[in-house]
Amino acid sequence: MNRPEALGLLKEYTKSDALLKHMYAVESAMRAYGRKFNEDAEKWGIVGLLHDFDYEIYPNAPDHPLKGSEILKEKGYPEDVRLAILGHATYTGIPRDSTMAKALYACDELCGFISAVAVIRPNKIADLEVSSVKKKLKDKGFARNVNRDDITQGCSELGIPVDEHIKFVIDAMKSISDDLGL
Repeated sequence: MNRPEALGLLKEYTKSDALLKHMYAVESAMRAYGRKFNEDAEKWGIVGLLHDFDYEIYPNAPDHPLKGSEILKEKGYPEDVRLAILGHATYTGIPRDSTMAKALYACDELCGFISAVAVIRPNKIADLEVSSVKKKLKDKGFARNVNRDDITQGCSELGIPVDEHIKFVIDAMKSISDDLGL
């Protein structure tokens, strides 16, 4: 299991530039959390990179991520990777028992939201502050498809305060801002 192989799988199933950028953002946050928790940052990054790889072909629940998990199983991806990916969709009923699974759940919606906030700013993500993200979180009309409860629940499960998590994810995404178009 390595990034070039995971990237090949991702690009085989995903054509949407926006969805690819979302997965790169989640990958960057997951890699950063892997380092923070002294875990395998490569594995954690791959989990972030592949968490939605099947979404274009299987956009409906529960096909996504269940069918994707079967593809990953056939390709030899380990069970902990597949369980983390399955757990990011609450409707699967798969418990988030590992820190990796909790981090993926905590990062997924927030990465999408931070991207939405950054894209409308003159300097994009370069000078994005936690306060700006929190202000937009209160605006239910902004990025209305982002589940704010998932962000809050993710922070709770991960055991990290919301402000700290937002700052951490912003910093991770800044590290690949060119790749994200931000």
